[in-house]
Amino acid sequence: MSTLFSEAVLSAPSGQLALRNRTFLAPMCMYSVDARDGVPTPWHLVHLGARAAGGFGMVIAEATAVVPEGRISPEDLGLWNDEQAAAFRPITDFIRSQGAAAGVQLAHAGAKASTYGNVPRFVSQGLTGSVPAGDGGWVTVAPSGTSAHGLAEPRPLSAEEIAESVQAWAAAARRADEAGFDFIQIHAAHGYLIHQFLSPLTNRRGDGYGGSYEGRTRYLREVVAAVRAVWPAEKPLGVRFSGSDWVDGGWTIEETARLAVELRSLGVTVFDLSSGGIGAYRGPVGPGYQIALADEVKKALAADAQERSVENDAFVTAVGMITTAQQAEQVLVNGQADGVSIARAALREPNWAALAARELGEAVEKTPFAPQYWRAHW
Repeated sequence: MSTLFSEAVLSAPSGQLALRNRTFLAPMCMYSVDARDGVPTPWHLVHLGARAAGGFGMVIAEATAVVPEGRISPEDLGLWNDEQAAAFRPITDFIRSQGAAAGVQLAHAGAKASTYGNVPRFVSQGLTGSVPAGDGGWVTVAPSGTSAHGLAEPRPLSAEEIAESVQAWAAAARRADEAGFDFIQIHAAHGYLIHQFLSPLTNRRGDGYGGSYEGRTRYLREVVAAVRAVWPAEKPLGVRFSGSDWVDGGWTIEETARLAVELRSLGVTVFDLSSGGIGAYRGPVGPGYQIALADEVKKALAADAQERSVENDAFVTAVGMITTAQQAEQVLVNGQADGVSIARAALREPNWAALAARELGEAVEKTPFAPQYWRAHW
């Protein structure tokens, strides 16, 4: 049996979530809510459902905004009202019916909100960057005013607004439970609001939410605590990090590893490691270019558990140009991560997981494909 297609367990404070294998569909924006109301559509059911039928162990819905102004684009999903939660329910039911777990990435884009989606209908018209108010855009918010993203200047959040924002994350988490999700991933990567607080490149605040490491990480710690307080104790909670800004004076992998250990004590058990997102990308490029970041965090969590003489129940996933079954298997065999998140390769091939199982020599009866597709002769 391959390591990639061995069963996995995600821990929670008073429960566990079993996965049929260690493949995760990474959250990827679809820019497909044409009504601009944050409500999932038949497209989202088909897109996510196809990957569940295609064998993934965990299927994670795209960045789903906790407030309307937190959307990356006006066409993004949301969980700021009950109508959205109810519309997600058939999607999560179908995902589970295919043998996968259903996850959602909760997000707030901060200064990178209100932008045109990166899809042909906008790009072909030369529509990129910030959406003006006349086309449905809005004034964005951030820890500090910044031009780092090359977008419209955001409005700095007051301390009172930060407190309200923390509660919005908690409210969205409650709705995620009502919608039937098994897992939440808090989006703290790619230059969006939480990452904007973490990075010195975008956080120039002089109060308790800026300056030192403790100040810059405060918002995420408060968000995690608020979400974990309302998210069922038997369900695991995760965070996606940008492990490094790849810029001198920016957020570093050492800080990421330190924060992962601290968040573990607040009830986060699943960590996904990406990178960059603030300004132009300056990091490495190539197959598996972010795997070393996952390895660093995995080692830090293991060392902390050993020092405290407790079981290491953290689960770390790697992401970034992992495209082949052999590559994914090697990451796990080398102990660099516990699972792999597949992104663009899964856009090209909904059955990526099932095909990977066959490439790795899994028996047909252990290959995770929909029974309706049996005649494909896997």
